[in-house]
Amino acid sequence: MARLTAQRRHIAIAAGGVLALAGVISGTVAVATEDSGGRDPFAQGPVMPGPDGKGRTGAPPSSPGPGPDPGPSAPVSAELAHETESGGKSVALTIDDGPDPTWTPKTLAVLKQNGIKATFCMIGPSAKAYPALVKQVLADGHRLCDHSVDHNTAMDKRSEDYQKQQVLDAQKMIEDVAGGGVKVRYYRAPGGAFTPYSRQLAADHGMRPLGWSVDTHDWQRPGVERIVETVKREIGNGPIILLHDGGGERSQSVEALSRCITWLKEQGYRFDFPKI
Repeated sequence: MARLTAQRRHIAIAAGGVLALAGVISGTVAVATEDSGGRDPFAQGPVMPGPDGKGRTGAPPSSPGPGPDPGPSAPVSAELAHETESGGKSVALTIDDGPDPTWTPKTLAVLKQNGIKATFCMIGPSAKAYPALVKQVLADGHRLCDHSVDHNTAMDKRSEDYQKQQVLDAQKMIEDVAGGGVKVRYYRAPGGAFTPYSRQLAADHGMRPLGWSVDTHDWQRPGVERIVETVKREIGNGPIILLHDGGGERSQSVEALSRCITWLKEQGYRFDFPKI
């Protein structure tokens, strides 16, 4: 009987030690997890942000969605953008006057086929009329640009109140349609009708005034060959290329876009967004 009691005492002590050791390990893991921002320090794979902002482990998704675009974290310059974000031998394709139900999908198809991102300068009411196209532009990873409400190429001759209405109303229309916290990143005045006031107004609302270096004049429908030759001739002026997906019949623009991309790739150019 005494021997049995002693054996039970040894078993109890051993069990208590195991529980204590488990408690120490559990506490260590809890501390390590807390110190690593809620991550399991022993989990495999990189930590990826989940949709709720918390850590997730595992490989990154192969084709992440665009997600909300919070806009620039620093104040935006009111100077016209004539550079790409990465600089060097890179170009930025900018597509104006859409969205258009016929030509925007064709433009998007060319860009997707070539794995290229562009900036779409949208007319406010057109964005409001075709919300699905705005969302498709974003889903494909492109950026948005405010191109005014009425596309008035003489708006630089109008009052500041008029300019404010044209710039800010269009921004609101586009962002309301985009939803999800997406921000319009640029403002391009119709026909380049910027003023110091409109440039500063855009910058104060998170939009970099966007110029261009190569005006293809594709909206005049001069012929595909002439549009392509303009790009080849003027690309030395700078990297921001202006084309159109709205405002008229744009079959020449779509074909020229495809041919320009092929030529630019052959010349060793990379494709980027305009600098913010």
